Amino acid sequence: MRVWFSYRYRRMPLLHSQNARELIEAWKDGKRTAEISFDLGLSKKQVELSKDGVLINEFLIDWGTINTINYDLNDNIYVLEGGDIKKLSWYSSKYFYKLKLVKPDTAPTLEISGIHMHRIKGITPWEDSTLKVKYLSIAINAKVLDICTGLGYTAILSLKRGVGQVISLEKDANVLRMAEYNPWSQWLEDKNINILLGDAFEILKEFDNSIFDGIVHDPPRFSLAGNLYSLNFYHELYRVLKPGGNLVHYVGLPRFRRGVDFISGVIKRLRKVGFKAYYIREIQGIKAIKP
Repeated sequence: MRVWFSYRYRRMPLLHSQNARELIEAWKDGKRTAEISFDLGLSKKQVELSKDGVLINEFLIDWGTINTINYDLNDNIYVLEGGDIKKLSWYSSKYFYKLKLVKPDTAPTLEISGIHMHRIKGITPWEDSTLKVKYLSIAINAKVLDICTGLGYTAILSLKRGVGQVISLEKDANVLRMAEYNPWSQWLEDKNINILLGDAFEILKEFDNSIFDGIVHDPPRFSLAGNLYSLNFYHELYRVLKPGGNLVHYVGLPRFRRGVDFISGVIKRLRKVGFKAYYIREIQGIKAIKP
């Protein structure tokens, strides 16, 4: 069953060790104001400094709290919400969700029970998503299916590249809840991005044949979502994609160290359902074309 999710960016100040350090250094330098980014580099805001702390949105954060954030070595991001400051992390069911700083002034990643939802080694999550959209090679005003919304970067970047409409699928409401705190996800509010909450494996069956010009398939690792790598699922991807349409499928390097050629298995299954498919090292993924 299709359940539409109405995304609303919460627009609350975020703090992390780097901007906490900037505030401390400004105070030590004798300054009474500081210009700091509280939205992970998208903009800057001038705040007042005093011996009691930092005034942010009419709320005074004491220097003890700022120092605690400064010495946080775990790349946590904190949110100022309802007069309280707390880490953007929580447990739900058996998983632990955390919005994780990759580096200052760029898009964060989402971490679920210690697993990053983006590549972060030598690349930022935003750059990672940009590459996936680039290889989609989609036409202006096209209709794109984005599987596994996550923080929404591929959906957002598809729209920025000229796509007319994105239908994005996400199974986990906790992921979308985290995205509502993330400044880099705020463009999910765009009316041309529509998010469906539910299991992609089931939702795909409800779509008509040949309705999408392109598909970005960015699933969790195989151990967490094996059905999204199955022959039956690839049949559904092939069915809903228009002839001549492109699929970009992230696979990463699963079982790479154990000598298992997982990637060749994915390519073999994609070809079996009718795709022309090949591996692209730059995105650690596969591009497939429906003839």
